[in-house]
Amino acid sequence: MTSAHPSVDQLTRLLARQKDAFNAAGAVSATARRQRLQQVIELLVRHHGELTEAIDLDFGGRPAGFSLMNDVVGSLSSLKHARDHLEHWMQDEQRPPFAPYDQMGAQAWVMHQPKGSVGIIGTWNAPLYTLLSPLASALAAGNRAILKPSDVLPRTAQLLENLFAEYIDPLEVAVITGDSSVAKVFSGQAFDHLVFTGSTEVGKSVMRNASQHLVPVTLELGGKSPVIVSSSADVARAAFSIAVAKASNGGQICINPDLVYVPEARLENFLAALRSTYCELNPTVAGNPDVVAVVNQRHVERVESYVREARELGARVECLPEAVPLDARDRRRPLQVVVNPPQDCLIMREEIFGPALVVLTYQHIDQVLAEINARPRPLALYYFGTDLNEQRHVLEHSLSGGVTINDVMMHAAMHDAPFGGVGASGLGHYHGREGFLEFSHMRTVFKAPAHDPRREWGLLPPYGEHYLAAMTALVTAD
Repeated sequence: MTSAHPSVDQLTRLLARQKDAFNAAGAVSATARRQRLQQVIELLVRHHGELTEAIDLDFGGRPAGFSLMNDVVGSLSSLKHARDHLEHWMQDEQRPPFAPYDQMGAQAWVMHQPKGSVGIIGTWNAPLYTLLSPLASALAAGNRAILKPSDVLPRTAQLLENLFAEYIDPLEVAVITGDSSVAKVFSGQAFDHLVFTGSTEVGKSVMRNASQHLVPVTLELGGKSPVIVSSSADVARAAFSIAVAKASNGGQICINPDLVYVPEARLENFLAALRSTYCELNPTVAGNPDVVAVVNQRHVERVESYVREARELGARVECLPEAVPLDARDRRRPLQVVVNPPQDCLIMREEIFGPALVVLTYQHIDQVLAEINARPRPLALYYFGTDLNEQRHVLEHSLSGGVTINDVMMHAAMHDAPFGGVGASGLGHYHGREGFLEFSHMRTVFKAPAHDPRREWGLLPPYGEHYLAAMTALVTAD
């Protein structure tokens, strides 16, 4: 595909060709799966410089080192883990047949078969990772795929399309570019599985579109991921971890902390530690090449509107390192910390997804859990503290996509554990064996024994006088 705005017919034809190729090929060997993964790995290795440069230009300022860590190395880790483990994941799972056939030579097993063609819609904040990490799971499972990069980063999307067209057979993996209208058409195609990363509201639309063809979906969404700083926590350590997270990608990460709960008596200590650490990381903002810019002016205005409303309603706002006038030529922004805003203001209801943070004080941990549980389920939850009983209490009385204890965002880096949301923060998983299973059809196979004893046992009509009594005898509570 070479057009930047493919028509519905072009996309439909490409998907049909992939499905035909999948059906014609039959079983997909471990060798073929590893080869496909290796092609993507080599593409990334050869062209990482061009890709990070395109991301930097699209963002208006994103350090190459961060893009390498977050998008290139992160994707490579997923791809290599899948490449190195897929053969073990592929093995049939033997299952015991039911009695009495288990004693008569029957066999049973579960096959893991690829579904077919997987559609993957990525996002702008991690433009390579949100495409290639789920692709690793899809290819490991033996599928083909069509990728749709975010149009918010047009240079990056076009480069991906060109590179995949040059290096990889489009009947195995293809890239489609285009705006939101193309994305809408994309999510309405008859894929065999669809992956979407993005906002909860758009995720609802994607799920509605996919339902037209009963396409199973994996949704990696977001939400207001909370941090609980316990009374037993090392406040300086918690502040350091949170500052590092908010400095990463300008806070534009789906599992970035949105709400930080701090014991009322420790508020000022926490704010001082947060300021100290954040200013050490980013002593200046404007023109600082280490600060990731907000991706576009619309998102700048969105985050600023949240903070402005909270300030107008009486909330305290701290700027780290200092307030910086808005400048359309430089979208790097300070971290704005909003303390105890009203519950009904926008920054308490909408995912921030940018350089701002809410800090809320509390007196009792159960009050915090009640507030968290009253909101939609978040993609991540974080707990800082040394009280093991309280830690277990928090884990057992909350629900989120994943959890990191005494740090933030680290659980998502585990390639041998599932990553995904719950409720409003998404459904389904990728990473590791769970990602392989997500994109596999688990097909039960029962192989009957040579002899069928049902007639001689009186289990087939015409039923004899003992049939009803024999069935009744099986109705027990044992």
